[in-house]
Amino acid sequence: MAITQSDIKRVKAEGFLLNRGTEEFSGRIITENGILTAQQMQVLSEAAAKYGNGKIEFTSRLTVECPGIHYDNIPAFQEAVKKGGMLTGGTGSKVRPVVSCKGTTCVFGLYDTQELAKEIHDKFYTGYHDVILPHKFKIAVGGCPNNCVKPGLNDFGVYGQCVPEQDLIKCRSCVKCGVIERCPVHCVSRGAAGKIVVDTEKCTNCGKCIAACPMHSFSEKERGYAVVIGGIWGKTQRLGTNIGGVYSEDEVMKLIEKAILLYRELGKTGERFGRTIDRVGVDEFIRQLKSDDVLSRKEAILAVAAKSKGGASC
Repeated sequence: MAITQSDIKRVKAEGFLLNRGTEEFSGRIITENGILTAQQMQVLSEAAAKYGNGKIEFTSRLTVECPGIHYDNIPAFQEAVKKGGMLTGGTGSKVRPVVSCKGTTCVFGLYDTQELAKEIHDKFYTGYHDVILPHKFKIAVGGCPNNCVKPGLNDFGVYGQCVPEQDLIKCRSCVKCGVIERCPVHCVSRGAAGKIVVDTEKCTNCGKCIAACPMHSFSEKERGYAVVIGGIWGKTQRLGTNIGGVYSEDEVMKLIEKAILLYRELGKTGERFGRTIDRVGVDEFIRQLKSDDVLSRKEAILAVAAKSKGGASC
């Protein structure tokens, strides 16, 4: 049978992307937080061998694609992976699958990134699945300021913060200072009488200094999340804007929801989130993001029919 453009568009919405120069498709599997069990991988391998070309490809956003699936085999492939608790999708002008680093096992990880990513997935990828946006909206969850998962290049990025507090009275001006040696961004130096001085402008709040001092001159003042918005890594680039402050998990979830609603309300069709922020004005956008006014308009914003032509205009 001849595959029409209507067919191609329909299955793309279900996560099947046409393989260039063929009449075969790649089926995109959604992971809630970048994790598949060994059993799921076995199910996926069997489906790829039976309905695809036997290959499994990993994308830059921690989803998995099985290429070489004939159009007629798409329903059977979907049914096969569903038995392993997996779904296809992850395309369109809407919230995309969440990307997470391995924060739970990394020595630098400040919190359980995979658990937070799953919560975001459930509430915004699944919960907002039918909400059409001006363009795609990508969310990245990083465990620390190392930025391995590139929060600043996503529409909404989160990374862990452990804010240190210094007690100069406990500092003994040790000849060999573990804090100076261990600080990864070299923001610690010696001041008057050999006491440790921290350049707070350079400090990334990684928390490594807290365990480095045997005199316990550093303690944990606050632990939470930093938020960056409007990152773009595509036809054009934009480094995400840090909105300032350290936020709790509940506050992060509210900020994500407000960002999505503001994007839907203020964004133009085909315009990436970062360009919407620049057009509205960074300071003004952050002001609206930090207020709760947009939440009072939630039902009205979601009730307006949205249109998206696809393909970023910037």
